[in-house]
Order: sequence, then structure tokens, then C-alpha cells
Amino acid sequence: MEGVLALMIPILGILLGFFAVWTNHRQKVAKIEATRSVKAGGNGSAEQEARVARLDERVQVLERIVTDKGYDLAGQIEALRDDRAAAHDSGTSLPQTKEKA
Repeated sequence: MEGVLALMIPILGILLGFFAVWTNHRQKVAKIEATRSVKAGGNGSAEQEARVARLDERVQVLERIVTDKGYDLAGQIEALRDDRAAAHDSGTSLPQTKEKA
């Protein structure tokens, strides 16, 4: 029985070594194929394309919000800074503001 076990351990080690080399090779091949796909103009899977489309829509909405003439972010920030500076100078707390929906 000891002879069989002594023979099986090196064989198992060799098989695991071959498996590790084969797995590493498959990973390299997958990376090469992915690189070729991108270089060939493949934009990825349908899921990635859908995600990019959703992100594009969100960016367009944000651009519309920021470029809207009624949206004055810089003015609002400066007003908050002025309020904070005035409250700090007078030693009082800032008034509570209601958020717009």
C-alpha cells in the first residue's frame, strides 16, 4: 500500500502542474482574444452597450440642468459662503433652509 501511495503523490503533483500551466495558458488566450475584439472595433457585449447608453442619457440630462439659464449654481454657492461668513462673524448659527424638490 505504501508503494502505491508513494507512486501516486508524484503523479498527482505532475498532473496539478500541467493543470496550472494549462489554466495560465487559457487566461492568456482569453486576454489576447479580448484585445483583438476591442482592436477590431467590437464594443463589447450588449450589456455594456446598454450601460453606456444609459450613462450617455444621464450625462445629457445633467448637461441640460447645468446649462439651463435658471440654474445658477455659482450664485447659490457664493450666497451660502456669504451666509456662512456672516453667521461666523456675528456668532450666530445659520438659518435652516428648505430644500427644493
